[in-house]
Amino acid sequence: MPDTPLPIEPVKALPAPPVRPALPAPDHPEAGPPARPRRRWVGWLVWLLILGSAGGAAWYYWPQLSAKFSGQPAQQGPGGARGRFGGGAVPVTVAPATRKDLPVLLDALGTVQALNTITVRSQVDGILVEVAFTEGQEVRRGDVLARIDPRTYAAAVAQAEAKLAQDQAVLANSRLDLQRYVDLSRNNGASRQQLDTQRALVAQNEALVQADQAAVDTARIQLDYTTIRSPVDGRVGLRQVDQGNLVRSGDANGLVVVTQVDPISVLFTLPQQDLPRILTAMREGPVEVIVVAADGSTRATGTLLTPDNQVDQTTGTIKLKATFPNPERLLWPGAFVNVRMLAATIREALTIPLVAVQRGPDGTYAFVLKDDNTVEQRPITTGFINATDAVVTRGLQPDEKVVTSGALRLNAGAQVQVIEPVVPAYVAPTRGRRFPGGQAGQRPAAGGPPGQAGAGNPASGEARQGRRGDGTSGEGRQAPPQGGQRPAATTP
Repeated sequence: MPDTPLPIEPVKALPAPPVRPALPAPDHPEAGPPARPRRRWVGWLVWLLILGSAGGAAWYYWPQLSAKFSGQPAQQGPGGARGRFGGGAVPVTVAPATRKDLPVLLDALGTVQALNTITVRSQVDGILVEVAFTEGQEVRRGDVLARIDPRTYAAAVAQAEAKLAQDQAVLANSRLDLQRYVDLSRNNGASRQQLDTQRALVAQNEALVQADQAAVDTARIQLDYTTIRSPVDGRVGLRQVDQGNLVRSGDANGLVVVTQVDPISVLFTLPQQDLPRILTAMREGPVEVIVVAADGSTRATGTLLTPDNQVDQTTGTIKLKATFPNPERLLWPGAFVNVRMLAATIREALTIPLVAVQRGPDGTYAFVLKDDNTVEQRPITTGFINATDAVVTRGLQPDEKVVTSGALRLNAGAQVQVIEPVVPAYVAPTRGRRFPGGQAGQRPAAGGPPGQAGAGNPASGEARQGRRGDGTSGEGRQAPPQGGQRPAATTP
């Protein structure tokens, strides 16, 4: 077929883009604000702050670094050696290193446990006809606690005794027959077989009598079980069953729980690292164990009984048991107590207060006071440490004084001023309470007698208000007089 040309459509022209208004020139009055220049001075300010911080750090640490590398005390200005934060002499308190016998006390948390805890249950079934104890009563071993209806068991005893009497009569008759057969056999009046049969019958009746006697004993025991007695000396708890209820031998709760509380035991645990020291102390004699009250006083004193026969592999601790006399019932079963055990005594140990021991990157050290009222940062080696003291094995000599407070402001070679430690006075928390020597609601000044403000005491009214030379405080009010009395009312 001949090729037929396709018709060609004319190309349509695209519409023209919309005309946008031209932006005004920068100097045109209707144009927006000119672009802001870049604030380069912000970067310069940041660099100035960095340089200033670096300079301040160098000024602060340079005396310490120079003193460390040169071995000389740090000098800062005409004031000589100063503390870590500048200023003059740093006020500190000191304590001497002394030799004394230091007890090795091991503290632990223990649980009080009764020496014997018995749940008293009925061994027979029956009606509870009597409860013979009072809840919380102290009982002795063998005291009657309760009674169960005994009539059924008394009848069983009578029945067993009757059967025993019957069989005893049969036994007596068989023994008489045996004697007759023996006499007849001597005269050939009875055969050998008849004699042996009679002997067997006597033995059989004797066995029946023994069985009857056992039945009687069993019945009497069951009858005795109807009277429930205390198995130990102790204290009864709360009653679990009331009078009139039917009790059974399989009851889980029982009638009452009796606990032996004198003597009493305490279970506690210690780390396994202390076990060799404990065993050594036990070989030397009885090991004393005390129970510490919340106020730090001794509540009870006892003796270590024994450690457990194995270490708990889960916690790495060893369980120990101690016994305590408890006549005043100060220890109660199930209570948590703080236990302290005297494991050993370190003889003539060089000790310092624990607050004097400082720790740094190179280990433990202490600030030692020198004769020129400067301090030396001296490395020390410590041994046993308790709550208040630390044993120093190397680095100190006896009677050398170490800093106990104010060490945070010290460095090597710093100038110090030794002050006496201030013991805070006890102040009752109750508001409006009348103190001795003063009015109600006014606390006495610390460091002096009650109701009197000391002249050099920081807690006195002069130190708090800044008394002037004319007798008035810095706030324009009259300073309180001595003796803790209120000032007289003044007219404004």
